Amino acid sequence: MGGELGSLVAAQLEAEPWVGALVGIDVDPPRRRLRMAEFHLLQPSQRERIVDVVTTFNPHVVINLSVWEPDARASLVHARQFTADATTAIIGAAAECPALESMVVRSGLEVYGRGHNAPTRPDEAAPLHPTSEYGHMLANIERSARELGSRVGIAVGKLRLASVLGKHVPSPLGRLLRQPVVPFSVLADAPFAVIEDGDAARAFVAAAAQRLDQPLNIVAPGAITALQAIVRGKRVPFPIVGPEWALARQVSHVLGAPIPEHVVELMHRGRLADGSKAAEVLGFAPRLTTPEVIDHLYAWESVVRIGRIQEVA
Repeated sequence: MGGELGSLVAAQLEAEPWVGALVGIDVDPPRRRLRMAEFHLLQPSQRERIVDVVTTFNPHVVINLSVWEPDARASLVHARQFTADATTAIIGAAAECPALESMVVRSGLEVYGRGHNAPTRPDEAAPLHPTSEYGHMLANIERSARELGSRVGIAVGKLRLASVLGKHVPSPLGRLLRQPVVPFSVLADAPFAVIEDGDAARAFVAAAAQRLDQPLNIVAPGAITALQAIVRGKRVPFPIVGPEWALARQVSHVLGAPIPEHVVELMHRGRLADGSKAAEVLGFAPRLTTPEVIDHLYAWESVVRIGRIQEVA
C-alpha cells in the first residue's frame, strides 16, 4: 500500500461501495492521503507480524502487489529476496484466513518469455516460459497463488501487466527512456506495449470486485518501438547491435539508469500481448494508449525550478 501502484489501488478501493474495511502493509508509508485504510509499516522478512496483521483482519479479498521489479527500487539480489519473502508471508497468512474468498496477484508479461518460439502477441492460453529473472519471479508468484487457491478453495486472479509507467512509478524502462541519450537495437527495434499506473490500478479494483479466477493480460492498446519512443521524447538515439548491450548496460548503470535483463529483452525483442480478454471478463479498457503513456512519460518535469524569493524587510 506504500508504493505508487499500491496507494493508487487503495485510494480507488476506498471509493468502492462494496469495500467495508481496508488494511495494507508495505515498507514505506502510502504516497497519498487515505481516508479509511489502516496501514502497517512492515518489512517483507517480518513474516510473523505480517501473518498476525492479515489473520487478525481476516479479509474476504487479498490483493498482493508485493513485487519488487529488479533495478526499480532495489537491485536484482534484493528484489528477488524481498519478493520471495513477501510472497511466502502473504500466501501463508492468506491460507489461515477463514473468511477469504479471493486473491488477486500482480504478475507481468515477462512470464511468457522472449524465446525464438514464443508468440509475438501471446494471449492468456500461451505457455509460460520466462527467459529473465524477473519473469521467473513473477511465475513463482503465480504458482504459489495457484497452489493456495487449490488448497483452500478460493478464486485466484493473476493480472499480467505490461511495463507500468507513471509519474511516481520507479520504472527502469521509464528511467532509461528519459536519459539524454538512449540506446536501441538497430537490427531488431521490435514493438512493445506499456500500461499507465492509473489504468493498472483500475484493473486490480475490477478484478477484486468480480473475484477474478483466471489470468488476464493488462495492456494498453497500440504499440511503439524504442526508436519511435526516443524520437517522440526528443532524445538522442544511440544505435547498437545485440552484443553491445552488455557495454550499454554498464554505461547506463554508471549514469543512474540500470538496465535489467527483462528491459533488455523488451528493447531488443519487443513485448506485446493480447489484452482483449480483460474487456470481456472485467469490462476493463485502458484509458490511455501506449503512445499516449509514452508522451506522458516525457511530459513529466525532471527538475522543478523555483524562482528566487526576495526577503522583505
